[in-house]
Amino acid sequence: MNQKRVKALKQLKALSEKPKEMRLAAEGWKEEWQILVSTIMSARTRDEVTIPTAHKLFAKYPSIEKLAKVKTKDVERLIRPVNFYRNKSKSVVGAAKKIAEDFNGKVPHKISDLLTIPGVGSKTANVFLSEVGKDAIGVDTHVHYISRYLGWSKEKDPKKVGKDLEKLFPKSYWSKINQTLVRFGKSHTSRKEKNMLLDKIKKIK
Repeated sequence: MNQKRVKALKQLKALSEKPKEMRLAAEGWKEEWQILVSTIMSARTRDEVTIPTAHKLFAKYPSIEKLAKVKTKDVERLIRPVNFYRNKSKSVVGAAKKIAEDFNGKVPHKISDLLTIPGVGSKTANVFLSEVGKDAIGVDTHVHYISRYLGWSKEKDPKKVGKDLEKLFPKSYWSKINQTLVRFGKSHTSRKEKNMLLDKIKKIK
């Protein structure tokens, strides 16, 4: 194992220490379609807002088939607390229809298939895959910022950052990266405090 990988693994361990207790938007759902829909809804919205809003949506429409048949306006009324709720309502209904009609009601596990679903980009697809136990790295703002700060990647494009992380970390760690870095980022909301801690972690050898 090369020295850069050894150092990165030590840094990842340090990032995982003493995070605040929190549930992330993709976590804790019984059905895979709920994981995906909640992740779609969570973009640029705090998990504390997304999770209760998703609970209301899933209580009203408890199956992907029922969600696929609703009008966008009905979803809008339920998910209004999340940012960009109008666009997300279209994505949620579109995703439900796509899954129900083209994938027999089951969320696909192939990245190429996931990317054909409305509202699903690379980040959402990889967050979903990591949550269902696949080797995948979802690169959101927390992962992007921390990866560049610690020198894991110099890229600005999130997809290229993801590729760098795939090369740096063993596959068995991929699914842990998003959760660990997001929890760290959400536990330390002050940019000054966050950077001070990252500076210490950066010095790990």
